[in-house]
Amino acid sequence: MERMDDQRENKFQSRCSIGNKIYSMIIDSGSCANVASTTLVTKLGLPTTSHPKPYKLQWLNDGNQLKVSHQVLLSFAIGKHYNDEVLCDVISMDVCHLLLGRPWQFDRIAIHDGRKNTYTIKRDEKKVVLTSLKPSQLLDAKT
Repeated sequence: MERMDDQRENKFQSRCSIGNKIYSMIIDSGSCANVASTTLVTKLGLPTTSHPKPYKLQWLNDGNQLKVSHQVLLSFAIGKHYNDEVLCDVISMDVCHLLLGRPWQFDRIAIHDGRKNTYTIKRDEKKVVLTSLKPSQLLDAKT
């Protein structure tokens, strides 16, 4: 049985489907952008547009900067009851294929339950609860 504090230090990690394939995703309230990996965009051959305000992204203090110059409109599903479309910045990242940040959370009025590590969203007047994968499930989530 999973203890409540097992979620204390876990990120919200899950899987989503794009087209008919399964990809890894993270919901991160600390990210100021929605992001799709260049690997995902290339694999699916998705059309990108030029970013209206290109910027450089620096990861902590390692000195490496990523140039963010393109965006992609991405349609995805989480489980059977949640379908969405989101505009994402396209960058090279290995942590996941799709990262939903503060813009997605704000626009969807997503409510995070930190103890359960779930997000609740209202879609078409119905509540949808998104649940994170357990650490044991993450080992199988590599795609």
